[in-house]
Amino acid sequence: MADSRAVKSLRSSPHLKQSVTVAQIMRNVVFALIPVCAWSVYAFGFSVLLLLATTTLVCMLSEAMFCRISGRTSSLGDWSIVITGLLLGLTLPPGFPLWMAAVAAFVAVGLGKALFGGLGYNVMNPALVGRAFVQAAFPVAITTWSPPFLPGRFTELIPSTLTAPFMMPEPIDAWIDQKSIDAFSGATPLALQKFEQVSTPLTELLTGTVSGSAGETSAIIILLGGIYLAARRMMDWRLPVGVMLGAVIVSLPFWLLDAARYPDPLFVLLSGGLMLAAVFMVSDMVASPVTPLGVWVYALFIGMLTVVIRLFGGLTEGVMYAILLGNAISPLISLVTQPKVFGERNKS
Repeated sequence: MADSRAVKSLRSSPHLKQSVTVAQIMRNVVFALIPVCAWSVYAFGFSVLLLLATTTLVCMLSEAMFCRISGRTSSLGDWSIVITGLLLGLTLPPGFPLWMAAVAAFVAVGLGKALFGGLGYNVMNPALVGRAFVQAAFPVAITTWSPPFLPGRFTELIPSTLTAPFMMPEPIDAWIDQKSIDAFSGATPLALQKFEQVSTPLTELLTGTVSGSAGETSAIIILLGGIYLAARRMMDWRLPVGVMLGAVIVSLPFWLLDAARYPDPLFVLLSGGLMLAAVFMVSDMVASPVTPLGVWVYALFIGMLTVVIRLFGGLTEGVMYAILLGNAISPLISLVTQPKVFGERNKS
């Protein structure tokens, strides 16, 4: 007769558990983001370094404050808020005023995360919630770009970086002219293609030598970060692949129909923030569906909607709104794609 004392407890399935913790996953995502941030700082200088430091620090302080107010244990140790701060900074223009970046970070944590109960309960990606807020609140600053690799980028700041609160950011056109930069129109590759049908060489998109948000850096570095996370099984590879596949499905027919007007699929994948979003934002484990089929539906929806907004909307970039809408319908996707329980009989 077996000794009953040897049986400690009975537990329900699943009995197989992954040894990796949330903090370990989040820490590895930060590791994968570091090269992206480093290249962005190298391309745009100290302004981006201060931008990333501001968004990350304000996110951490806001997280600590909201945890204290709500009586929850501080969640700073799980590294998730560091990811929010870095991703938010990477979605902003290099010369974005620091006080506006601080507002974006506070809103990202307050409205995007703390309001819903903290990590694991947020409905939408917090970084994109903060970015969407400042896009509505500060439309001029959020669409003011500066070229990469300017001389003196490590000895001086972009003039708009230190703009005083509630003051109009200083125009950077004259500052750029002093650098003797020729043929800089202030437009991103997406804007040039959409409004002027001017295509940017793929080599520049691959290496990130273009104007745009701080995170519109080297697609190669972003992909390497995604491969690192997928290889360590800390990211569902189907999510970025599904987003890119959805973008190709929509863009390819239009390009074949009129190549002079519509961009080719490679340009669609490498331009703007699609690559950064596909690897580091769509893969958010909290806001994405939990079913295998739902993951594909969710990723394809975001990729396809991004291209639809780019081609037919008033905005040059649509990935932010595509992800937020995908986050909103993610619970519904999980509900309708639930696999059938083994042995279940259809109701008459």
